[in-house]
Amino acid sequence: MEWLVIIVTVVVLWVASLFKILHESLSASQVEVLNDGGVFCKRNVLLVIAHPDDESMFFTPTINYLSSRGCNLHILCMSTGNADGIGNVRKEELYLASIVLKVPQKQVKVLDHPDLQDGFGKSWNSKLLSKIIKEEIVNCAIDLVITFDNYGVSGHCNHQDVHQGVRKLLQDTSHKEVEAWELVSTSILRKYSGPVDIWLSLLTAKFHLSGVAHCFLNEHPRRSLAAMAQHRSQWVWFRKIFVSFSSYTYINCVRKIN
Repeated sequence: MEWLVIIVTVVVLWVASLFKILHESLSASQVEVLNDGGVFCKRNVLLVIAHPDDESMFFTPTINYLSSRGCNLHILCMSTGNADGIGNVRKEELYLASIVLKVPQKQVKVLDHPDLQDGFGKSWNSKLLSKIIKEEIVNCAIDLVITFDNYGVSGHCNHQDVHQGVRKLLQDTSHKEVEAWELVSTSILRKYSGPVDIWLSLLTAKFHLSGVAHCFLNEHPRRSLAAMAQHRSQWVWFRKIFVSFSSYTYINCVRKIN
């Protein structure tokens, strides 16, 4: 009997959470975020990721939200994800996913630098990353950068390295007008709670707990699945489960990097 109550409760929470997301997307009532007192729209945004599929697995709520608000979004991927020798395939898959996410392919850049190769235990130099990011900021007139936090959601060392590269940029750069925001990592329980996590995430943002400033509800959850499905080489059973049950499919919380 206890298990039945638990199952029914989980199902009700799941449905209520999906309804909340649907309601927000239809009502267009989300609070405008990432601004300095004004309405947030039409900014030049650079999403800095480590591997092809990071954008689809972790950042789709952010991408969908920014795109719908008229932002000019660029994606800078620091590697081809060549750990298994299929970097060229994964690079093309990222371009296909960007089409689904409505990011122009010409604004997606994938690097294949010899010192920035995919793999656990392969540390990336923060000075090199900072230099590359700075060049992209200048070339594309970027005024806002979004990337992983210091844990990197999954704990992958390359995710963490990208974060350190952005931090290095902020320490050294003269571009004080550039803002940088990080995607907040959550506990494993919250990470796999699916849309149910939106309630705790919104509460956390409301009271600025853990430095969280803003949350993006995913206005198009199915687009996350469609984008990840473009990464056919990675679209195996356990990633299908991850995307379906991951809270990062439904909501992103970000905080400013100081």
